[in-house]
Amino acid sequence: MKRRAGEREKELKKKKLLEELGNNRLPYVTPADADFHQLWKTKYSKLIFRKSDTVPEELHQMVQEGFLTLQKHDCFFQDLVRIKGKDFVTPVSRILIGNPGCTYKYLNTRLFTVPWPTEGYDIKYCSPQIHDACKALIRLNDYLHIEAVKALQGQNLFETKEIKDTTVTDREQNLATSLTEKGSVSKDQSSCCVPEDDYISLKNRTSYNLTLLNYMDPLQMLYLKQEPYFGMGNMAVSWHHDENLVERSTVAVYSYSCEGSAVAESHEQKLKGRDPAVWHVGLKVAWDIETPGLAIPLHQGDFYLMLDDLNMTHQHCVLAGVSPRFSSTHRVADCSRGTLDYIIGQCELALQNLQTDSDSMALSLKSLETAVVKQVEEIHNEVEFEWLRQFWFQGKRYLKFSDWWLKPMAKLEELWRKMEIMTSLVLSEVGKEEQIKEQRNETISCFLLVLTERQRLRKEWIARCQSEAAESLPEDQKPECRPFWTDDECDMPLPYDLEEVIANLQNLVQWVE
Repeated sequence: MKRRAGEREKELKKKKLLEELGNNRLPYVTPADADFHQLWKTKYSKLIFRKSDTVPEELHQMVQEGFLTLQKHDCFFQDLVRIKGKDFVTPVSRILIGNPGCTYKYLNTRLFTVPWPTEGYDIKYCSPQIHDACKALIRLNDYLHIEAVKALQGQNLFETKEIKDTTVTDREQNLATSLTEKGSVSKDQSSCCVPEDDYISLKNRTSYNLTLLNYMDPLQMLYLKQEPYFGMGNMAVSWHHDENLVERSTVAVYSYSCEGSAVAESHEQKLKGRDPAVWHVGLKVAWDIETPGLAIPLHQGDFYLMLDDLNMTHQHCVLAGVSPRFSSTHRVADCSRGTLDYIIGQCELALQNLQTDSDSMALSLKSLETAVVKQVEEIHNEVEFEWLRQFWFQGKRYLKFSDWWLKPMAKLEELWRKMEIMTSLVLSEVGKEEQIKEQRNETISCFLLVLTERQRLRKEWIARCQSEAAESLPEDQKPECRPFWTDDECDMPLPYDLEEVIANLQNLVQWVE
């Protein structure tokens, strides 16, 4: 419900903004414009840009070879996402790589990390080349973490000096050039000005636990949306805030466009605004028509950082060039409810209410208290709809990398089956007349809400798996509706379709009343 309300709010803001604009377009600037650096300094100072020549050549080579390896092995996939109740295939192909057991959710789709090499984890990759590609990305991850810490320390240093010294004459040029030069602030230089607690906070806000890799060839796209506010041209990714991140965490983006002669020729032309042959990142102050936007060109091996709260106060988009482009977007994902350890812990919590008779081996519930039943059934819904269905909805894509997720998903399905038994036990108990009337009525009413939600979501997931967008995907990427069973399968304690179960409970409530 909160997500739908948020989507409605965004649509209303967008509609209002476009109405205020009418047929006009907002101004935007590029680094070629005289007022670019002044605007960046005053309105976009938490955007840090680094050119490719500031990155070690060995790292460039490793990462770029990794991108091409993953592409050669068909390891980039168009995601099936849900926007305003409809399913769409993303124009950009993606894959998530990161800490084992982590997930990242965007636009109602949960992606599961292809685990990068991690000490203490036995990860069997499908080929040595895929192992090397994942290893290159964790090397890039470590490098970007260090660069982000230095950039945040540099901002803290600058802010400290600003308080003590209002003279900016000597600093203006330094600030302008720092957009395109490597930062030189080291931990040794800055730690005296940054308290230890703040330094730990900086590390936590830059300790990337995953990267979302993107690939797109604009010339293969039948249609690309036009940027609606500034007239910036073709968009590969529309205006957005990145979702589900640790608050005020830094986002780091490494860009690799496969530039060719078409791009080189375009540099010779004198163009007003951004060069449409070159990829750009666009930024704007969120829901603002006063501040000009920025469009910054992205060349092979450039990277940029969005520091602190920039992702919350501003929006960004990706503007397509003519060449194919890879990017690696490193994030501190909020995994409070998105790791394998978390969901297994939730399942174990739910199963504490299940007991086995030592003599008969019969299963029964320890408690029928409404709060306990509600908690268990909500966890039941969570593991089914946020984990099992989300995983199988993405077809067999993860098997192209590794079989790492198969055992955890089999374990989750086993725990979920036990929760199906627990649901059937609740149904059996609330049907007994000896239950106290008030408690029984309260339990049934609460139980009904969760089961009704389960029925609704099962119908929604079947529809998603059978949607036109799903049917358009390659065979090995088509969604699998799992778990699914028919009434003939006697190993399941309850039917897949809960309509009759819900009707019986509704009648029971009326009878009790």
